[in-house]
Amino acid sequence: MLWSLIKILAFILIVTGLTYGATQLLEVQGGVALTIGGIEITLSVLEAVFAFIALVVLVWLGLRLVKLLIATFKFLNGDETAISRYFDRNRERKGFEALSEGMMALASGEGHLAMTKASRAERYLDNPKLTNLLTAQAAEMAGDRRKAEATYKKLLADDSTRFVGVRGILKQKLDDGETDTALKLAQKAFALKPKHTETQDVLIKLQAEKEDWKGARETLNAKLKAGSLPRDVHRRRDAVLALSEAKDILNEGKDVEAREAAIEANRMSPDLIPAACMAARGYVAAGNARYASRVIVKAWTAQPHPDLAAAFAEIAPDETAAARLKRFKTLTKVKPDHPETKMLLAE
Repeated sequence: MLWSLIKILAFILIVTGLTYGATQLLEVQGGVALTIGGIEITLSVLEAVFAFIALVVLVWLGLRLVKLLIATFKFLNGDETAISRYFDRNRERKGFEALSEGMMALASGEGHLAMTKASRAERYLDNPKLTNLLTAQAAEMAGDRRKAEATYKKLLADDSTRFVGVRGILKQKLDDGETDTALKLAQKAFALKPKHTETQDVLIKLQAEKEDWKGARETLNAKLKAGSLPRDVHRRRDAVLALSEAKDILNEGKDVEAREAAIEANRMSPDLIPAACMAARGYVAAGNARYASRVIVKAWTAQPHPDLAAAFAEIAPDETAAARLKRFKTLTKVKPDHPETKMLLAE
């Protein structure tokens, strides 16, 4: 809208300037006298200006005609593509002009104008990679989702533009809430460009929503390898995903696999309280109380929490009060001044 307003104002200024200039020239006294073949021609100043402009136009047309004659001469001498190249250059120039104007309109937020320019560029240019991309984005901006999707599908036919097409359709499916289709498209986009950060994030989000914890961890590892995620952040998030995987396995009744997944989550992030509790209970179930105690103490050292104390109590559920007080000194001596430690002692 702003760009259109600027062009209208510029047109008005140009017309006003030309009108003012013509008025001033009419008021200028004198003229121009030309003698051609003994014939004298007298022109006013305004007529002389128009004659000069006409001469410039004639020279330009003459040069164009000369180029056409040269192309024709080459064609007659056996260059079968000379004339077609001449017209193709004109078409390309017009096509790239329309393409650049369409990109400007797109950047200005003028979707309908961008679609018009894209259609014009498509007529002149035999370059669907560029024109289809402009058409799809312009159609999206103009609200023509059907046109945008149809154009994105055209981009799927070429290897160099397939990722752009998949990504465009993926965004539409996400907007429509079609998460199942979006997940498949995200996986396809990830296969095409595994280092694309936005695709990685979208895929992880969709996998987590579908509780595909194993797939989400694989995508997270790809982010780490691509360098788009710091190692410490990766370990923490991977631990959370591993813990979620362990909970799902536990709900399915596969205790051994759940225990191993919880232990893996605790290993990656020892201060993750749910992972520490689940890992400790897994060790207790396996008859390894010493490892269970070690896991709880390590997590308690990072952050005292009542859930850790409850898991620590489950290591020896039948012990006497005196024995429990003695055993819990392993925790209470770590951070004796912490409020949670004092609450634990009181309990």
